[in-house]
Amino acid sequence: IGLCILCSRPAQHKLASRLCAGMTALQFLLLAQGASALHVLRLPTAHLRSAAAAMGEIHRVPAPAPVSDSASLAGDMTGVTYYEDKLCVEEEECELPEEGEFTVAILGDLHLDPRKMEDYETGRGHFLPIIEDAQRRGVATALVSLGDLGESKSVDPENTQELFAGTTACHELAAGYLSSFGCPYEVIGGNHDLEGIDEFSTDEANLEAFCRIHHKPTMQFCRQIADRTLLVGLGSTVFRTAKYTSHEVTVDDEQLAWFERLVSEHPSEEGWKVFVFTHAPPIGSGLRVLQENHVVNGCCWLNHSGGKNGDPRTTTKFIELVRRHRCIKAWFSGHFHLGQDYQDSITFPTIPREEGPYPNRGSCVFAQVGCMTARSTRDGKRHSRIVKGTKDGFEICTINHKKGGELRLDATVTYDDASHESIVMAHPHEDYDHDLWFQAYTPAQEDGCYISSPAGVLNADGTWDEKTVCWWHMSDGAVLGVHDGMIIEYDASTLAPLGMVVSKDELAGRKVAVIDAALNPPCDGAECDVPKEQALVLYDDGDEGVTVVQPNEDGSYWRKIVRNKMVRMKEKRRVQAGRAYAEAAFDGSPDAFEGRVVSSWGPYTSIVGTAVKTGVAGLTTQAENVAKAEQRWQSLGSEEQGRAWAATGSQLADAFNKVDADGNGSISHAELAAAIKVVDPASTAEEVATMVAVADEDEDGEVTLSEFVMLMLYQRGPALAK
Repeated sequence: IGLCILCSRPAQHKLASRLCAGMTALQFLLLAQGASALHVLRLPTAHLRSAAAAMGEIHRVPAPAPVSDSASLAGDMTGVTYYEDKLCVEEEECELPEEGEFTVAILGDLHLDPRKMEDYETGRGHFLPIIEDAQRRGVATALVSLGDLGESKSVDPENTQELFAGTTACHELAAGYLSSFGCPYEVIGGNHDLEGIDEFSTDEANLEAFCRIHHKPTMQFCRQIADRTLLVGLGSTVFRTAKYTSHEVTVDDEQLAWFERLVSEHPSEEGWKVFVFTHAPPIGSGLRVLQENHVVNGCCWLNHSGGKNGDPRTTTKFIELVRRHRCIKAWFSGHFHLGQDYQDSITFPTIPREEGPYPNRGSCVFAQVGCMTARSTRDGKRHSRIVKGTKDGFEICTINHKKGGELRLDATVTYDDASHESIVMAHPHEDYDHDLWFQAYTPAQEDGCYISSPAGVLNADGTWDEKTVCWWHMSDGAVLGVHDGMIIEYDASTLAPLGMVVSKDELAGRKVAVIDAALNPPCDGAECDVPKEQALVLYDDGDEGVTVVQPNEDGSYWRKIVRNKMVRMKEKRRVQAGRAYAEAAFDGSPDAFEGRVVSSWGPYTSIVGTAVKTGVAGLTTQAENVAKAEQRWQSLGSEEQGRAWAATGSQLADAFNKVDADGNGSISHAELAAAIKVVDPASTAEEVATMVAVADEDEDGEVTLSEFVMLMLYQRGPALAK
């Protein structure tokens, strides 16, 4: 008599007859949800295939049809080595899964382009043998995509400027591709997945389409993959309304509260294991293989600049939950478009919670996930991940798409039921490369680079360069340091990089000092124990001036200088429209319009109470030079002269003609430089050259009458708007 128990849910008992047909009394399949064990028995492959198909029917996630006929690929087995001896061959009988066994395929940033699908089809072929083998053996399987599904540019540039990412077409293509792996899939949003700005007017409308097309009730997800084992995802829900850069991955407060409740209700003491998936990693994860531009622009971490409401507590909330809840066993993220061959591409649990917050990473392993395609990778490496788990632990593997799908074991994690901690063993490999990419320096108390009493000049010899590494605390608790030729701010609780404070070109060759900010009243005795207000200044030995590095209003120092992409794209389109209008005004001939189209905008950043210019000196050496050139142009004429010239156009023409020595209708750089020296003999050659560069708007080597008018009327060059 055949016996088959699917699970305790009566609605699924109708599948029993299909699975049990032909089984003997000694061959029965226990597929009980929440069962304490899955007994290892020997069954013909055909019966296991039926079981796998039935499980697929139970758990199937509705999705559009596969992207193409190639979805039925049997899978490219080239290079698959790690599981080669474990694959279930058609003619053999196969072992049933171990207790709680599961297999999860993880895809990093996809950036699908419908014109270039070859790498995606090849990459899927590397996954299919592993997924199909697991299903034949009755192993629970799932696919997780970490977001950034579509190409962030037009895929039909001859007909439209519309970005492909975030559009209905993009998500339909992605849904078809992800469903073609033959197992249930989950997806969370990255920083590009709500980028359908021409199709949707709000983030909410774009998010509704994302969830509807991928059959998700919400951006976040929770899937039970095995007994007391959860797959949990959190996605970015902000693009148009991002306060700073739209490349920041923003998890809203509702998701964060939901996640906190979930991990609180599934404690490790009751045997729960939670695997988390987000597009970017949380601050404090210890991952250091970052793109430099993510550090400079302030978009490395989840809620990097404080989330939707700019609250820095939401930045560190994720790692605080990891430290508090030992059920969080692994956290997977993408975002950086870098491979998995580097030091700290995977980081492991460190100190116990009772020993302090840093570098406490709870019981969690953090793993970076690369890109499948050659078009998206930034370092030439093409990687994805496979996670294979049981009730006793899990393995993290790399799929190397550049090597025909070769599978590499990177780490083995074993659960300690007594302490509810993870015991980790890393597996070295010849592919590991520790030197070929930017690594974010993470300060450590014993690294020998700490400046314990920052006061006065920190680099008396002025030799800080790209090889210099040091760090210090300001009196207000902020942590600053030097790395890769920049001054960087670090989060005080995790010592992870937050962003650039001083750029390479502004720091090069200059001395750095921490000084008394002169805001502190005189004190005696115990009153002097109050931390003094400090200021960070940059200066040269000559008379080039002093730059005071002002903190932001929230007390942080890193420069939040990258604006919302939505705003910048609209500005670019307005400039394009302005040029088209100007060309039409000149008899409709593009060649007839020789000028440049520039922008003017706010807000203005200055300690002056009145906005006087759009350039912000102090960010770079070039900005300071331009500011000086502006001041020198102002010195060429009084305010009264400017008003008089504005009333009498002929005087401007006369002045122009006097400088135009050869009378050809334009002023050469040499002519303008000679005129400046006559008016201001103290000007140096460098100062004159900068003033001339400011004046020459279109950089054609000559200054036209219109450029000259802009300078003399407004004492600023149009080129300043660049």
